[in-house]
Amino acid sequence: MMAGAGEDSRALFRAGVRVALEAWPALQIAVDNGFGGVHSQEKAEWLGSAVEDYFIHNADLELDEVEDFLGELMTNEFDTVVEDGSLPQVSQQLQTMFHHFQRGDGAALKEMASYITQRKYKVTVTALKTARETDEDEDGADSVEEMEVTTTNEAAAVQPETSDSNSQTIKEEDIVEDGWTIVRRKK
Repeated sequence: MMAGAGEDSRALFRAGVRVALEAWPALQIAVDNGFGGVHSQEKAEWLGSAVEDYFIHNADLELDEVEDFLGELMTNEFDTVVEDGSLPQVSQQLQTMFHHFQRGDGAALKEMASYITQRKYKVTVTALKTARETDEDEDGADSVEEMEVTTTNEAAAVQPETSDSNSQTIKEEDIVEDGWTIVRRKK
């Protein structure tokens, strides 16, 4: 291995972590809406280094450990409970990047970061298109049109969604008293 190659792949891993987090709609909604308070943007940047350090200091993480860690950070830092199904996806991306980093595979890290960035822009374009289409019958539609953000404070109100078509949805008035924010896909 060439001198400095480890440092290069560490920098690529760091960049990849940031790309994955920046492309994560749940985190971006939390930041854009200030769910983490006045320092939401700084918290998001700190989140990147916290995730990077977590991987570096825990070599053999299971996927559910990564999910738990990310979920806890979102809850503690942004009062946000992620229920849109994105937690396993983002955790998997991060874990895959870490494996590339462990192997010193900078090319795979670059390729993955580039893929995530491209997908992020595709998702944004789709969301904007949807927003324009629904703008006629809804005022103030924006690029997070497909996401529904509900606020609540009771962890008890956070039930996993069932695939049951007649599953009960939590109504706004049921949950407004306690300070949590739930991000989930609209049905």
